[in-house]
Amino acid sequence: MQVPLRYGTAGLTLNIPDSWDVTVVARRRMVVMPDPAAGVEAALDNPVGSAGLGVEARGAKKACILVCDFTRPVPNGLVLRPLITRLLDAGLHRKSITVLVATGLHRPNEGEELAAIIGDPWVFDNAVVVNHFARRDEDHVLLGTTSQGIPVRLDRRLVDAQVRIAVGLVEPHFMAGWSGGRKLILPGVSHADSIMAFHSARMLTHPRVVPGTLRDNPLHEAQTEALKMVGRALAMNVVIDDDRKLAFASFGGIEESLSDTVAFAERHVRVRLPRAFPVVLSTGAGYPLDATYYQAVKGICAGMSVLEPGGVLFLVSACQEGLGTKDFLAAQERLLNLGRQPFLREAVMKSRSPIDEWTTVMLAMALNKGTVHLFSEGLSPVQIAATGAVPCHDLSGDLRRAVQKAEGRRLAVIPEGPYVAAETESESEGGGDEVA
Repeated sequence: MQVPLRYGTAGLTLNIPDSWDVTVVARRRMVVMPDPAAGVEAALDNPVGSAGLGVEARGAKKACILVCDFTRPVPNGLVLRPLITRLLDAGLHRKSITVLVATGLHRPNEGEELAAIIGDPWVFDNAVVVNHFARRDEDHVLLGTTSQGIPVRLDRRLVDAQVRIAVGLVEPHFMAGWSGGRKLILPGVSHADSIMAFHSARMLTHPRVVPGTLRDNPLHEAQTEALKMVGRALAMNVVIDDDRKLAFASFGGIEESLSDTVAFAERHVRVRLPRAFPVVLSTGAGYPLDATYYQAVKGICAGMSVLEPGGVLFLVSACQEGLGTKDFLAAQERLLNLGRQPFLREAVMKSRSPIDEWTTVMLAMALNKGTVHLFSEGLSPVQIAATGAVPCHDLSGDLRRAVQKAEGRRLAVIPEGPYVAAETESESEGGGDEVA
């Protein structure tokens, strides 16, 4: 059988022998909107947990619209113009409408990359488009501290606005349970100190920090507390299919919109399997998510959720932009030098995670379960050595050798990696969610 895998921009097709016991773990087919622009307008006309945007914006002096950075293929080109048009119609001036790229601690998005994220040249003429910079102290306002001790220090352009809107792509997230909505605020437009506290290993090692789980997830709870400090906030949350076409859109109160969208996504992306597998093949989900190994770790965590203890996981990820930041490389070096358990013990002692160490923490916990073999044409041998994975140069051959050693020659293939919330029936007890 032939299985297409998400890999870089072009994809990769793998030929698998028919004699193997193969389970392809994929999202259920989504019926996409025949007229996506009309679908967005319909969401705006039928808000959940809020009045219409025109009413919400009445008398406002400033509006701030949060959008994801380059790591997520959000259809902003469909969403931003209708939002901005309604704000203009409500009386706001174009210079008082800010589109703020929620970079967190990622690099800023500029030039052609920024244009691609926004997706509509009209937006640049009718709003102010800027990046968030987490390390600029003067750009942030301290609103309080969560019950977990996380300082909620946010970009003042969001805080000072009377109309606050997050444009989110809702999909399983390996830490926060689901992306979208509130995630654009914490960590999206938070100060570096808030982001480091939010991603501390004390938070990440909680048993409810898993994809597709909001209830009792400490990261989601912290985000919910931050929302209460911010005040009134709205969201346009969307779901896209495996061809990145719009399947669902919900506008309204930021929590209500997330709940509405998660309910739709849950039916399509959560996959429960009767038992785990000795060999799993996962991906970094293709471009833009697999542009760096830092992001591709999400594919490892997705695959480990259905891997037998001591099993073998293969990750296919292009990583054309390399490993990620210098901070992430430093964390990887600490992991390799100390070993997994000493690294995790040291990490849990910190109330603030060093920048980008959080992804290495998630990787270290995943590696406790099995071995990772990495196929990547974008990384040099030196870079692959820093991943903590076994280099895989012959994907078909290495996979064949692993499967032939496995009981029943059983293999799970997850072509979209982290875009699917896969779990075994034994681990799914108490899983599933409604927004807390």
